[in-house]
Amino acid sequence: MDSSVTVVVGVGGMGLAIARRLGAGTTLVLGDHDEARLGRAAAELRGEGHQVVAQTVDVADRASVAALAATAADLGAVSRLAHTAGVSPAQAPADRILRVDLVGAAFAIEEFGEVIAPGGAGVVIASMAGHRLSALPPEQELELAVTPVEHLLDLPCVREVARSPRTAYWLAKRGNHLRVQAAAPRWGERGARLNSISPGVVATPMGHQEFSGPGGDRMREAVATSAAGRVGTPADVAAAAAFLLGPEAGFITGTDLLVDGGVTAVRAQEARTAGAR
Repeated sequence: MDSSVTVVVGVGGMGLAIARRLGAGTTLVLGDHDEARLGRAAAELRGEGHQVVAQTVDVADRASVAALAATAADLGAVSRLAHTAGVSPAQAPADRILRVDLVGAAFAIEEFGEVIAPGGAGVVIASMAGHRLSALPPEQELELAVTPVEHLLDLPCVREVARSPRTAYWLAKRGNHLRVQAAAPRWGERGARLNSISPGVVATPMGHQEFSGPGGDRMREAVATSAAGRVGTPADVAAAAAFLLGPEAGFITGTDLLVDGGVTAVRAQEARTAGAR
């Protein structure tokens, strides 16, 4: 085993799949707020032969995220970060979604940007929902991209747009895209790369909960009309993460990769067709 460290924040369906895909030959540092889920994931991966260090983390608390980053750095060169922590509209109210999905991801970008090793890479799991939000004015996008994290929730555009769990989720995921773009040059100064991944409908516990929620019909329609014609799997997202975190993606940074089975492409074409009528 080498001395590299791979950090996975959030060990739900996608996080566990990424950890399993990337864990061989490295020290896996797992972080999650749910101690029981974290313990199960760590035990499962250890049982498969991985070297695992598990630590609870509250991604909405900068000090907690910084402590996880320090633990990882003490173990070796932090070569890969996969930030997958998040909650969905069916799981939480708007305020919680913003604190976890927007603020939490921003904290991870900043704190791990201080410890990522030269040649390292990070991915933030966003969502195709970030591509659904109607274009914000340039000044609002700039605010989402560069406002100090502790003041993000005070932005007028956040208060105006995020009035429901669903619009809060859309805004948070668009914010993920913008924070990654803005932070990529800073990561580049350390010789590291940073990107986001925007999954579509994926068969995770969170995804199944969304299927059962108020937006379930829309999700089923999106899958039925998508280019791929199927639900995504955690392995699909893990494969994308492995690519972006690996040497083959050495010239890719500051961008978002849609892994949505073509849902966004279909919707964009429908919108263009409707607009041309």
